[in-house]
Amino acid sequence: MSDTRLPWETLPQGQAAVAVERIGQALPRIATDRTVMRGPYMEDFDIFADLFTSDRGRYVGGPLTREGAWDDFIQLTASWILRGAGLWTVEDMNDKSVLGFVLLGHETGDPEPELGFLFTEEAEGKGYAFEAAEKARNNAWNALSFDTLVSYIDPQNDRAIALATRLGAVRDESADHDGTHTYRYPRPEVPEV
Repeated sequence: MSDTRLPWETLPQGQAAVAVERIGQALPRIATDRTVMRGPYMEDFDIFADLFTSDRGRYVGGPLTREGAWDDFIQLTASWILRGAGLWTVEDMNDKSVLGFVLLGHETGDPEPELGFLFTEEAEGKGYAFEAAEKARNNAWNALSFDTLVSYIDPQNDRAIALATRLGAVRDESADHDGTHTYRYPRPEVPEV
């Protein structure tokens, strides 16, 4: 994690901190068996930046600079206000450590809303990403009434492909976008009344 925060990364103080807490508490919180998905806070940015500026960032358009990671972080966080969905921080229910991030969003340039996920190396292989992404996918269909949902995945990212497939997504070659493969989640059947 970075020892030096850039000027725009300064934590809010006073009434600004109170406002941040109120806004953060208004965002949906979703519990899985072992995790809590919550809106992101400034304190989460170091882990987000570590993921996006590292070699792991190659799967999400990077590695990015810290400034580029900041731009993504604020865009995905602002999405909550503008679109009603956005970036969740996924934390361990017991020790509150940040495990990674799940996104329900419609990023600039993407033709369709996306379910995205990126977890720390320490959290991989333990089922956390599946638990969180499954809840986010269900939220897209049930609470948000999305018409469509895909994951745009780097063709080299075997772990993400396996996760999307486990979640029920199927490759849609006709929708491949910007060098990524598109994995489409089937909309659940709605029973006739």
